Amino acid sequence: MDCIGERKSVYDKSDDSHYDVISAFIKSMRGSDPDATLHYLARMLEGGEDPMFIARRIVIQASEDVGLANNEALQVAVAAMNAVHQVGMPEARIPLAQAALVVALSPKSNTSYMGINMAMEDVKNLDIGQVPMHIRNAAASGMEDFGYGQGYLYPHDFEGAYVEQQYLPDKLLGKKYFLPKKWEKFYEKEEK
Repeated sequence: MDCIGERKSVYDKSDDSHYDVISAFIKSMRGSDPDATLHYLARMLEGGEDPMFIARRIVIQASEDVGLANNEALQVAVAAMNAVHQVGMPEARIPLAQAALVVALSPKSNTSYMGINMAMEDVKNLDIGQVPMHIRNAAASGMEDFGYGQGYLYPHDFEGAYVEQQYLPDKLLGKKYFLPKKWEKFYEKEEK
């Protein structure tokens, strides 16, 4: 029998509330709401959720939703996961909260997530062609005679360690997987 005034936690890791709360936690981090992030983290911890399960979700969000917008978020998330493993509960709540807040408060970019998903779809479903000969590995003597590695331009031999050359297979020429948003300033090439 519950005592008057004692609150029962609304979280049971064995029923649907498990999925509802973890979904709310993930969406709160994605939506940059630090208060909701901490609330759902506390519900899971008080409900007896495995701290490593929570840590893995934070690592995933650091890559999926923050990604290139703040590369340090993944480092913080992985460090928190390691801390959870090393110190355990109840202290593990602190690095979990720190990492979850870093993810929640970071700018967001799902460019990596979307790009790898598109590339994997193509690998599974398209005739993707062969690796271009000039970037193949000439592992054994004489392979160069068959075109392996011939014509490869070593980027570090060029100004800015960049030289334009074909890397994608012929069948995928012009294909774009890295599609930064307008505000992302990655790999901009100067107009000539």
